[in-house]
Amino acid sequence: MSPIRRALKDGAPRQRASARLLRRWLPRTALFVGLATLTAGCNSTTVENLGLRTPLTTQAKLIVSLWQGSWIAALGVGVTVWGLILWAVVVYRKRGDRVPHQVRYNLPIEILYTVVPFIMVGILFYFTAKDENRIDELSKTCAPPHCIEVDVTGFQWSWEFQYPQYRVANSDNGVTEVGYMWNGKLGASNNKSQLPLLVIPAHEQVRFNLRSNDVVHAFWILPFDFKRDVIPDHPNHFEVTPTSTLYKGPDTIGRCTELCGLYHSRMLFRIKIVTPAQFQAWITAQQALQNASGGAQ
Repeated sequence: MSPIRRALKDGAPRQRASARLLRRWLPRTALFVGLATLTAGCNSTTVENLGLRTPLTTQAKLIVSLWQGSWIAALGVGVTVWGLILWAVVVYRKRGDRVPHQVRYNLPIEILYTVVPFIMVGILFYFTAKDENRIDELSKTCAPPHCIEVDVTGFQWSWEFQYPQYRVANSDNGVTEVGYMWNGKLGASNNKSQLPLLVIPAHEQVRFNLRSNDVVHAFWILPFDFKRDVIPDHPNHFEVTPTSTLYKGPDTIGRCTELCGLYHSRMLFRIKIVTPAQFQAWITAQQALQNASGGAQ
């Protein structure tokens, strides 16, 4: 045998081994790179909450908990299904040309894969309905200082907030906060400091009474992980209990999330969640200011 043929023959096993090694590690490397790319912008809280932000109310905690439970159930189903698929691929792989034993049906298996999905859907429905009822639950009475009422009025294209429990002279509506529609500008030329301001206390129940003067709007505060429609002639209500304060940042801008007209995107408002003492001080200052001026500020 010539030296060239001998070299080619000796190199063939090495090439086959390299090809096998490449086929083995290439998918693993691709999977690792994909996971690293997807999770590069995530912190521990994002991973723990499976993409949701840290809950800011007791009601939002229920939403995060339901979301986590749904993911755990989905992962359990996925692992089971893929495990059975891989088990069937390995155990019942083709070993010859003989046709496998054929069966027309397997009654226990058919009952199993018919009944189990119904049970899973029933369990998910139960926990969803239970948490939804708790989120929609309203306290029988709402009175300061442990429960604050806020009347929210949506109109094209801004908001009005009233605190009926804190009276103002010459007014039947209590302390009232109004503002301007966002001018649509960015940077120093915007008027976001003049948007309507909603101030609520942390660690106290807050009841929102929603109504619209014109078309359908939707009231959304991002950290609440919750929104509710604001419908003409159909008052809506919900309660939250904030668990921490919130003063600044992108989460302090609330908005309408129902396309309500030409300037829907500019229908914004500011929100501050303060301590109960700070809230009482702010309410007292607003009462004095509006008593003196005879109207909303």
